[in-house]
Amino acid sequence: MPQTKIAIFGRVFNSSVTPYVNNLINYLVERKVEIIVFDEFYTFLKKESNCPAHFSTFNNNEDLPKDISFMLCLGGDGTMLAAVSLIRDSGIPIAGINFGRLGFLANIPKNEIEEALNQILSGNYGIQERALLSVESTNKTLFEGENFALNDITVFRHDTSSMITIDAKINTELLNSYWADGLIIATPTGSTAYSLSCGGPIIMPGSGNFVITPISPHNLNVRPLVVSENITLRLKIESRTEKFILSCDSKSETLNTDTELTIKKAPFKVRLIRLENDSYFTTLREKLLWGIDVRNY
Repeated sequence: MPQTKIAIFGRVFNSSVTPYVNNLINYLVERKVEIIVFDEFYTFLKKESNCPAHFSTFNNNEDLPKDISFMLCLGGDGTMLAAVSLIRDSGIPIAGINFGRLGFLANIPKNEIEEALNQILSGNYGIQERALLSVESTNKTLFEGENFALNDITVFRHDTSSMITIDAKINTELLNSYWADGLIIATPTGSTAYSLSCGGPIIMPGSGNFVITPISPHNLNVRPLVVSENITLRLKIESRTEKFILSCDSKSETLNTDTELTIKKAPFKVRLIRLENDSYFTTLREKLLWGIDVRNY
């Protein structure tokens, strides 16, 4: 039977997390799992934990082995979003251990690591595919080719209190000219993130939709709009500063207003590992505190 090979990706963590990381590494070593670690994170691990110094490393998508069983992300949802740039279209499944706060994506609690890994290494898990968005411009390569987002793609005003105008077309038909602080285009995964805080709806993963959510629109009749994931959205921005900010999950760039954007469904999906007792609606209730009312206690 071939040895299981996994990749580990993470970011700097505080000392309160160190015991959990030590237990994780010890568990994997005892199970004789072959481990390859993101190089920058490995440097930190060797200083802050009892991580052995003989693991292999990787730096980017190009040198990430394609024969690994899955990637294990140590951190919060932001760490999971960053991992998407490494995974890209390789089809490698991702599991996340939550060292952060909410944990919609990185949903394995840090005090249940061993139980969760027992299930994963035994093959007792499911795969949930999540759609992504891609963004392209008319005159430049965006985000050095990492122009896809699992959560959302957003345009913002730049260095001014004045609103911007966002002319939006769906395919070739005019949708609206948004006069607002910005516009969020979110996937179902991202519908519980920034879009939700701006009044957008929650969309169940796999529903085949995206949501377009304005940020502080001047016309209060302009509401979030759920659209088919198969549409192409074209944006042209007008601003007094002749600049605007484009964000793609955790990445951002400042662009000139002569840059028109095309946003559509990415040509690949991310594969999230979900354990047997994992439920999307349970996650919603727990993370959004549904049903919690101080009058009941």
